[in-house]
Amino acid sequence: MSQADVALIQSLYAAFGRGDIATIIAALAPDVDWRLNGSRSDYPLFGNRKGPREVQAFFEEIPKLQDFSDFTPREFHAVGDRVFVLGHYAATIRKTGRKAACDWVHIFTVRNGKVAAFLEFTDTAQFAQAWKG
Repeated sequence: MSQADVALIQSLYAAFGRGDIATIIAALAPDVDWRLNGSRSDYPLFGNRKGPREVQAFFEEIPKLQDFSDFTPREFHAVGDRVFVLGHYAATIRKTGRKAACDWVHIFTVRNGKVAAFLEFTDTAQFAQAWKG
C-alpha cells in the first residue's frame, strides 16, 4: 500500500503546483486533521484545522499571505500508513515584504486511499519574524 500512498501524495503536490486545490480537497477524509506546527498568533497559517472545509479555507488563505518563489518536495518515504515528505520552500510575506526560506517535513497519514491527517514541521520562528516585521 505504501507505493500507492506515495503516488497519491505526489499527485497532491502536483495538484498544488497547478493551483488545483479541488483535487486536494477531494482526497481528504471527512474528518481530516490538518496541522501546521506553531501558533496562529505567530503566523496565520499555523495551527490546527479539522475537516475539508477548514482545509479549503487554509488553501484559500495561502496566496493572500505569501508568494512562493520555491516549493519543492524532495524526498518521499512511506512507513505503514504514513508518507513523510522532505522539502524546501521560500516565500515572500505579503504583509511585510520579508522573505522566509527553509526546509520542511510533511507527514501524511493515509487511510483507505484518503488523507486522514497532515502535519507540517518548519522553521516557525523564521515565518513569525517575517510576519511581524
